[in-house]
Amino acid sequence: MATPSSKAGTKGVPREHRRRQMLEAATEEFGRHGYAAASLPAIAARVGVTKTLLHQYLGSKEDLYVACLVPVGDRLLGAVREAMGEGGTAPHTPLRVLHGIFTALEGRREAWFVLYDTTLPPGGEAASRASEYWAAIDRLAAGGTAELLSAAGSTDPLDADALKYVWRDLVATLVRWWVKHPEQTPEAMTQRCARLFAAAATLTPEGRSA
Repeated sequence: MATPSSKAGTKGVPREHRRRQMLEAATEEFGRHGYAAASLPAIAARVGVTKTLLHQYLGSKEDLYVACLVPVGDRLLGAVREAMGEGGTAPHTPLRVLHGIFTALEGRREAWFVLYDTTLPPGGEAASRASEYWAAIDRLAAGGTAELLSAAGSTDPLDADALKYVWRDLVATLVRWWVKHPEQTPEAMTQRCARLFAAAATLTPEGRSA
């Protein structure tokens, strides 16, 4: 007798499909409202299940957050690594990284704020897992910004550290703007960033025309 490929959940929906629906709804809820304000009843209602069933499938609120975080963190970390290339030497690395991030987030833009959630309870698994992703992405950013500064003639480690923080906030700000402009594709956003970077370069003493 053949074994069914998936166990049916409520209303005849296969269990794994129902779980994916819950994770998609939870990712949007956490991304829009943050961990502290996210509502489990709202997540359950969006999927058409009870809060009790949501707990049965995915455990506590923190368990649910971690289940959303891991695929988001893996996807974004992988996108940054691929965009930077071996040793971070790929040409036009900042724009490649931004394009990789935008592409990874397309269709789920709020997921960025699942990874960078400032409302996570300290000391728990959620904060611990998120900090692991932050540290891994920061290490990549630190290497990339140091190489950019070195190419520009700066070897000051504090310059590199400051630029790493500027870069993190810049990406978050761009993603936040992008969420408000759903018509903008990843390619359009990358082109816009190229124009903004070119304009910003003219604001520096070296970039001003005589």
